[in-house]
Amino acid sequence: MFLLTLGILLLLAGVFISNAGYSIARYARTLKIAGIAVAVLGLVSAGIRQIDAGTIGVQSLFGKVSPKVLENGLNFVNPLAQVAIFDTKTQNYTMSAVTSEGEVNGDDAIRALSADGLEVVIDLTVLYRIMPGKAPGIYKGIGTDYKDKIVRPVTRTRIRDNAVYYDAVALYSKRRDEFQNRIYQSIDKDFKSRGLVLEQLLIRNITLPESVKKTIESKINAEQEAQKMEFVLQKEKQEAERKRVEAKGIADYQTIISLSLTDKQLQYENIKAQKELAASPNAKIVIIPAKGNMPLLLTDK
Repeated sequence: MFLLTLGILLLLAGVFISNAGYSIARYARTLKIAGIAVAVLGLVSAGIRQIDAGTIGVQSLFGKVSPKVLENGLNFVNPLAQVAIFDTKTQNYTMSAVTSEGEVNGDDAIRALSADGLEVVIDLTVLYRIMPGKAPGIYKGIGTDYKDKIVRPVTRTRIRDNAVYYDAVALYSKRRDEFQNRIYQSIDKDFKSRGLVLEQLLIRNITLPESVKKTIESKINAEQEAQKMEFVLQKEKQEAERKRVEAKGIADYQTIISLSLTDKQLQYENIKAQKELAASPNAKIVIIPAKGNMPLLLTDK
């Protein structure tokens, strides 16, 4: 448009100075030719629009939006038409309690009430993209700032609407995935009706009130202590069982020995021991009782 405007100005300047004195009028023809050339060049360049990869274009002429979408590459359009560029790649919108981490500078986390009346703080990231075929409708009905008009308010509202079905502790622990799937379905439905596709919903963090945190920590500590005591009791039971088995083994051994040792066996073992003592080079005194009891060995070693 700049070249077209410049060409028209040069053409008008040539027409204007053609009626002036001879010294200036001799440049009128040159200005007219230059003006026409620049205007034609501007007209041609204004009618060619380049659409980069990952984007599409939507053209409007005097407020009327064309249903035709401009694809990637060079496109020939009406030189007077305006072209709005839409990003068709995956986009993200983060709402976080950490300053400068989300789309909004400052604490932008979602605060919602749970079923038990407690306030939970939710950090969230939304991954989405626009439907290329719906871009003209988005431009006509919403505009190019669909992030602030659709993505942000719909997400925050649906999270608050669904959080009331869960207790705070359940959101924090065992029912977190269920909550995420539930809000995904509700947000996805709203997005599709507006020409957007919800790719993924990421719950980054759920912060509970400090009092609830302390209660959970106390409960976890109590459970750990109970598990520890159960382990100790189990270990003691195993040790008692081991001693019981050991005692039974000793008793069985003594019973077997007592049944197998007869008087003749003991006499035989006595004779063997006496022979070994007699053959030993060490000095000793052996006293053999008359009643057949075990001999008494006296030695200087």
